[in-house]
Amino acid sequence: MAEHWSGEQLAALARTELFREAPEDRLRRAAEDPGCLRERFAKGEVIYSPDRFRRCLGVFLAGRARVTKGALVMSTLERGAFFGAAALFHRRDRYETTITALTPCTVAFFTEELVAELLDDCPAFRRSYIAYLSERIHFLSRKVEGLTAPKVTGKLSRWLLESGREEVSCPATELSRRLDVSRASLYRAFEELERAGAIRRAGKTIVILDRRVLEIQNGGT
Repeated sequence: MAEHWSGEQLAALARTELFREAPEDRLRRAAEDPGCLRERFAKGEVIYSPDRFRRCLGVFLAGRARVTKGALVMSTLERGAFFGAAALFHRRDRYETTITALTPCTVAFFTEELVAELLDDCPAFRRSYIAYLSERIHFLSRKVEGLTAPKVTGKLSRWLLESGREEVSCPATELSRRLDVSRASLYRAFEELERAGAIRRAGKTIVILDRRVLEIQNGGT
């Protein structure tokens, strides 16, 4: 018999992204289904890892956890956050990230079978689940873009090369806006290129001294 849910716990679940539009009676049936299990994790405990995970969709009822991929921190999960969609509806034997409790956590796990039932008979859940997956795609795309984008020195070098001139005049505030970087990062890039002998600055004017160095920096990451 599944553990009883209090009214407060059900209300908290109803406020989450996936269930806020679901009918109250369907939400209660899903929460009290034997396919929904709750588990507590101590601070520092691994909830999911590449070689230890469940075919479940998890939702944080309490606590915070960190999502990492190797040394890279992907995100922080808090109460109401979902995870585990990448473990559902395929037979791969590896999860892509590690989820570690930053504080004591309580997590509800909805089995793959229960999620499939909700997708079949609850249109509101189905729409929310599709929206959730779409947002995850955008989130991961932004992460990839951030990892593969050239560093500021590369952006500045590309801009100078594309100008086609030996001298370029542009205020630092305007140039930082064009390159979508902070002024502090832009000044560090200036200094790096000056030390490499690629440019010389004279006020707002940038004099290109060695295009070959700029081409090398443009190809860097």
